[in-house]
Amino acid sequence: MRIRTAAVATTAAAGALAALTAVPAQAAEYTSALKVRGIQYDAPGSDSNRCSGGNTHLEYLTVTNYSSSKTVNLKGYVVKDAAGNRFAFTASHYLQPGDHVKLRGGNGSDSDKYNVVYRDNCNFMWNNDGDTVHLYKPTGARADVHAYTAGGSDPDRNGYVSFHQ
Repeated sequence: MRIRTAAVATTAAAGALAALTAVPAQAAEYTSALKVRGIQYDAPGSDSNRCSGGNTHLEYLTVTNYSSSKTVNLKGYVVKDAAGNRFAFTASHYLQPGDHVKLRGGNGSDSDKYNVVYRDNCNFMWNNDGDTVHLYKPTGARADVHAYTAGGSDPDRNGYVSFHQ
């Protein structure tokens, strides 16, 4: 009987310790230097996902390096939406502390000078009524996640939502 009581007490103590040291699920997003600063989820104008003459390039996601000292290479980072549409950064793109990159829809030339990477896909990725933005590290661990709705997250309805300042 003592062995069982000791085992129960040990299990209870371990459970209490785990509860005290557990990290909230949302806190995981803050372990990364890279975060989603904001999203232009509704491209200005009438939506047209034609590669020529469309406005997919006006839809973008801004990723910022919030570290005060660490340079981060975007290669291997992945951006996903709630439906599982994804974009993987396959080329090296280094973000200095405080620097950002705009991940734009449509086709174009990636440029470190202009801080832009194109998805080379003329389909819109972000839903105009609401969506969830996921940013994953090359290891597969979550770097940042945010949900938005057109009315709740964007009170001025300009199609842009800020997440981190």
